[in-house]
Formats: sequence, C-alpha cells, structure tokens
Amino acid sequence: MSVDGEAVRLRTGTEEDEPGWEVDPEDEWGVAVLTTVGRQLRLRREAMGMRVVDFAAAVKYGDDLVYKIEGGKRIPRQEYLSRADEVLDAGGLIAAAWEDVRKVRYPKSVRALEKLEAQAVEAALYSNHNIHGLLQTEEHMRALFEAWLPAYSDEETERMVAARMARRSIFERSPAPTLSFVQEEVTLRRPVGGRMVWRRQLERLLELGQLRNVSIQVMPTDCEDHFGTGGLIEVLKFPDGTGVGRTEGAFSGRPVSDPKQLRILELRYGMIRAQALTPRESRALIEQMLGET
Repeated sequence: MSVDGEAVRLRTGTEEDEPGWEVDPEDEWGVAVLTTVGRQLRLRREAMGMRVVDFAAAVKYGDDLVYKIEGGKRIPRQEYLSRADEVLDAGGLIAAAWEDVRKVRYPKSVRALEKLEAQAVEAALYSNHNIHGLLQTEEHMRALFEAWLPAYSDEETERMVAARMARRSIFERSPAPTLSFVQEEVTLRRPVGGRMVWRRQLERLLELGQLRNVSIQVMPTDCEDHFGTGGLIEVLKFPDGTGVGRTEGAFSGRPVSDPKQLRILELRYGMIRAQALTPRESRALIEQMLGET
C-alpha cells in the first residue's frame, strides 16, 4: 500500500461466516500479538472447563472461528473480545486486549507509515492522482476505495478506511509538525463520491489550510513547465536531521534515506512548490470551486 493510498488487496473474513480478518503471516509483530491473545483465550476457556462448542454458542460465533482465533490465525473483533470477557468472567482483562489487537487490523505497511509520520517534524507531500490521503474526508476516501477494480469487499473497504483515518492524528500532534502539501488542480475538481461529498472535501481542505503548521498549494492544470510529471513525491524529516522519502519517478519507487537521494527529492519538490499557486491564491481557488458546487 502506498503512502498516498494506492491500496493493496487485503484478505478478510465475511460478516456472517467468519467475522474476523486474517493476519498477514509476514507481519511478525501482528502474529505475536494474535498468538498471545489466542493462547490467553484458550487457557482461560479451558480453566473454566468449557468446550469449544459451548464457548462458541455462548459468544454467538462459529466453532471454526473460535479455533482460528485461539490459534492466532484470525483477528478478533472488539465485540468478540467483549463477549469472551463476559463469558469467561475475565474482569476486563480479555476486553483490554483490544488495544493491541486493533492495531493489527491495519496492514504492516500502514502501521510503519503511521509510525514514521508520528515521528516526523516536517513533511513535504505532492499528489497528482488523488487528493492526498491525509487530507481526505472519510466519505471521500470511502468513495475512492469503493470505485476500485476489482472491487473490494465491504470488510476490505472498512479496514482501509480505518487505517487511513488513524493516520490523520498527525494534525493533532503537539508540538505540531510542519506539513506542506501540493495538489494538482484536477484532483480538487474531480467530484469523487458525488457533489455533496465533493463539497465537504473542499471544506475540509479550507479547514486544514487554516492551521498554522499546514500549507496547501494548488498546481494549476495549465502550468506549461511542470517538474511533477514524474509522479508523487513525499519527504519526511525527523528531529535528528535524518529523513525518508519516495517518488514514483526515481529510485524504482522505493523509500530512500540516503542524503544525496533525499536532496534530489527535496529539489524536485521545491521546484514544484515554486510553480504552484501560493497558499493564499490556492485558498481563493478552492473557495471558488466550493462556490461552483
């Protein structure tokens, strides 16, 4: 899954048959969390003298799902853990496991990205395909995922929306990081999700643009000399002076941290930002678009 939200397919269970998500076997931390939670559930159930079939009936889920959760193969929902806590008289200990389990719902790549964003003191972000994920409203991001082909299931959509919503905590950090966004004009004019969703998205951009640490600039579609034709650019800088960045137009799209490579990305972003409308001009354009809705 890319930083800007070009989503990968995520495996899930169905609501009726297996109301839990599969864990990524390559996600070592996630596997460890689910293995521990599953073992605690199994030991508690056995200590209560309950068979799987009896426990499954009590929590109102299928036997097969109980086996998978206890074996660390499925990510239990909060409702499942709450019911298990009551049935096993755990006094809130099992229900409390949700604090760790809920993080496992998000793909490993998204958790890693959220961690980096939480550490960053500066972020330079240029988007040319869609409005950047950090700027999207929940309705807008949901509409994007629902338009994906091949189609995502409802479970997959909900999981990806939850992951992206979690990243928006970057706007609530203190001290606040410096966030610079440059958006292609076309991404703002596309009425994703319909006119009401589009309108609320534009209002969200205006709202975020008022934050003292956030700069939102628009790259006009009619700009003749454009240094952003190589695709999105993202650079995160950390308190110790190090950084990480990526772009579709260099280094095979892989994240880079070498100072020389980061400098190339920063130069490209700087040129793009210089070509874009100023924050004041960009705000006026967004307000004009909002008036047209």
